[in-house]
Amino acid sequence: MSLERLRASLDDAGLRLPLEGAFEQAQAAASAVRQIDDYIKPRLTDLDAPLLAVVGGSTGSGKSTIVNALIGTPTTRVGVIRPTTRQPILVHAPGDAGWFATDRILPGLARVRGTISSPGTHSSSAGDTPAVSRINELMVLAHDKVPASLAIIDAPDIDSVADENRALAAQLLAAADLWLFVTTANRYADAVPWRLLDDAASRSVTVAVVLNRVPPGAVDDVLPDLTAMLTARGLADSPVFVIEEQALDSLGMLPSSAVAEPLNWLTTIAGDKAERGRIAARTLAGAVADLDTRVARIANAREEQLAWVRSAESIAEAEYQTAMDAIDEATRDGALLRGEVLARWQDFVGTSDFFRRIESWFSRTVDSVAAWASGKPSPVVDVETQIESGLHAVIVDQGGRAAAATWESLRRSAAGRAVTDQHPTLGTESAGFTDAASATIREWQGALLKLVSDNAGNKRVRARLFSLGLNVSTVALMIVVFASTGGLTGGELVIAGGSAVLGQKLLETIFGEDNVRRLAAEARLDLQAKVRTLFDAERARVSTALDFARFGASPETLTRESRALLDDVRRAADEGSARDGVGA
Repeated sequence: MSLERLRASLDDAGLRLPLEGAFEQAQAAASAVRQIDDYIKPRLTDLDAPLLAVVGGSTGSGKSTIVNALIGTPTTRVGVIRPTTRQPILVHAPGDAGWFATDRILPGLARVRGTISSPGTHSSSAGDTPAVSRINELMVLAHDKVPASLAIIDAPDIDSVADENRALAAQLLAAADLWLFVTTANRYADAVPWRLLDDAASRSVTVAVVLNRVPPGAVDDVLPDLTAMLTARGLADSPVFVIEEQALDSLGMLPSSAVAEPLNWLTTIAGDKAERGRIAARTLAGAVADLDTRVARIANAREEQLAWVRSAESIAEAEYQTAMDAIDEATRDGALLRGEVLARWQDFVGTSDFFRRIESWFSRTVDSVAAWASGKPSPVVDVETQIESGLHAVIVDQGGRAAAATWESLRRSAAGRAVTDQHPTLGTESAGFTDAASATIREWQGALLKLVSDNAGNKRVRARLFSLGLNVSTVALMIVVFASTGGLTGGELVIAGGSAVLGQKLLETIFGEDNVRRLAAEARLDLQAKVRTLFDAERARVSTALDFARFGASPETLTRESRALLDDVRRAADEGSARDGVGA
């Protein structure tokens, strides 16, 4: 069902990064989940269930006194200590007990079944008294003065000094089919009540206002102003019931005549099935439409989270790409052929025979290799080791630089700091990176050896290749790959350039000119691919660190499921109207 899917998505809206506005939208998502559980789901399941009327208002407005007067007995706590209403009390008609025995509505509040034992007192089946009542409990009472098909909740103060009271008051008002909003002649223009009334108007909640404690003669001044304010906020149809300031009896009760008008209003609604259906359908549709608006904002906040994640990953990708480009450049400009590598290779191939015929030069080189290897460590291994050492140093250096640069970029934002604080090792290369770089180079060298061997096509090529030695040919191919002389100067340029040409000519005598170019290109591409694989694993650490922000509902899912819920509600309202013969 669309409602369950939307609820699951809102429950994991994925607003975990401390971006601007994310905390507020995360709270909005949690509030939306509560409203789905408290009101939308139970009302959508059964439009014919009793209406829930919540009596709300500011501190000291007299809510509890009015609830007591409506019921005809002091069931709720009235006093001078604030906050007065510490535990919400739901009072229903005895015949409606089945609707409120379970957690069908307000499932987050534990049920405490109470009984009214005598005027001015009530007790609970759990043994609680008002003095020890808890705000996370809902006291449920039955009373025959409450009209059938209607329940009344006395909510905590909307501007209570206690945070939990204010939160519960908002939760109860969001779960109501209709509001009986209580204010006073002195406080009717306060900002807090009007913020809630604006919310009621946006959700099409049926609202009646009780203007309480009006001094004698003041009604003509206050009532027109209050009515004008209601009209300006789209609540022109809301009735206003005036209760003048008057003495209470010994039980702290108003006379029944004082609440005759609001009681008649509630009784008339409760006794008219078509009107109940209209109010239920209208409030449900308004709640879902308002939810859709809130979901759109939540979806936008979710998209901002995902956009930040993509941006952070792009930063890491750019830094590691820069590192790979630097490695690629280092393997092109001759930098890896400096110093010991040049000396070792020059000793091995020499340059004095460069202009002689290639065939004779090849024969002498083979003889030189055999003579040099006799009784000595293999010089070609020395060259290979020096190249490996230089390449390894470049890769490790660039890996550390990319990690540090990514770290610094992330640290520039609060969201990035939240990530790096949880993953402090992102600022350097991973613990196994040095060994992984060595393994990558050895793997590449092994691939070069296989590349050279696999391209020894005919007997003549194989004979020359194996006469010279696979290792020698492989090292010559590495020299060709690395020996673009752009980074060398002076004598180094002459030596490296000549060495590279000699290496290339040596390979050309075996494979031919075109094949050497192809082999060098393949070797370079293979090195680039292996370095990318190595660096992708490093960059993946950033992606893994961002997974916590990536998990959650997608913006598209939130929007789609919210719209589907709107359609379901409209369909249910139409079916209810057709069944009851009323307009929603």
